[in-house]
Amino acid sequence: MEAQGGNRLSCGTICLKYLLFLFNILFWLAGAAVLAVGVWTLVEKSDYISLLNSSFYSASAYILIAAGVIVIVTGIIGCCATLKEMRALLIVYLVLLICIFLLEIIAGVLAYITYQECFPFCYQLDEELRQNLKVTMQQKYKQPGENGVTQAVDKLQQEFKCCGSYNSSDWRDCAWIQEPHNKRLVPDSCCKSPDDLCGLRDHPSNIYKVEGGCIMKLEEFILSQLYILGAVGIGIAFLQLVGMMFTCCLYQNLKEDPY
Repeated sequence: MEAQGGNRLSCGTICLKYLLFLFNILFWLAGAAVLAVGVWTLVEKSDYISLLNSSFYSASAYILIAAGVIVIVTGIIGCCATLKEMRALLIVYLVLLICIFLLEIIAGVLAYITYQECFPFCYQLDEELRQNLKVTMQQKYKQPGENGVTQAVDKLQQEFKCCGSYNSSDWRDCAWIQEPHNKRLVPDSCCKSPDDLCGLRDHPSNIYKVEGGCIMKLEEFILSQLYILGAVGIGIAFLQLVGMMFTCCLYQNLKEDPY
């Protein structure tokens, strides 16, 4: 009877090991996905974020990257603890899961609140976006040593099909537009069919004049990133609840199981 009970306990421990190992694989893949999203945001959209002269928005990409790295490292620790049956390492793994769980819940909820525009900071967020982008466009576009800004603005206006920060009239106060030799009313990147000197006409049939300013499109993009950050954080956090349960069960079985 005792032998049979011991065998049943050993089988339960083995099943828990495989379940926790499978969880860690999923956890590791989730971390890799979060890391990939962060790197993609930093590489593909960093030009847009740099136009805002604010570290708040670029920080969201770095948070995703850091979270992805931490999740991957934690998953590796979990795999080692599971395969080696090290109870001390399981405790470390459980503590890391709890810490990440709490941080992701907090970050996810805050990001969701910001996305819903229920947080008092949202109004300041909108004003900061508008003012920084408008000033950057007017003072740095086509200026010496500002090729990065110029390319970012052109790419922004073409990809989001917009012109100016709030509207196309923002370009009237642009230092480059006001130069005597320049006859353009808006940059050529405002045109629906970009061509050299197409910015000489600012009629709605020629430029993105009625589609809205770039600030609204850029704000939508940033808020969508916050939404992704919140959704991913909360999703992984609930996945961790399963991992915590498996970890506690395996720790208890290893403590009781002589095998």
